[in-house]
Amino acid sequence: MEFVLAYVTAGSREEALRIGRALVGERLAACANVLDGMTSVYRWNGAIEEAAEAVLIAKTRAELFEPLAERVRALHSYDTPCVVEVKLGRGNPAFLAWLGQETA
Repeated sequence: MEFVLAYVTAGSREEALRIGRALVGERLAACANVLDGMTSVYRWNGAIEEAAEAVLIAKTRAELFEPLAERVRALHSYDTPCVVEVKLGRGNPAFLAWLGQETA
């Protein structure tokens, strides 16, 4: 079984928590970590922007990434939310087994 992280940015801690709860509740992710207090600098519509954001890291199976990404896009307030896959290598076998169980 192959596992990935879904890296998602959100406009607030509350939004990231809402999305994370939905992903875990729907078994699209086994766990969602929310890291608040990030500042993003990016180009949008030709201007350099700066905004406070929160990071959501969802742990899931590779085969669930597309449905997870689709669900994030449906729940997210941004027109173009950041949802990217990060492939995992080795890990604690017991943790990886738990991850597989919780997304089954």
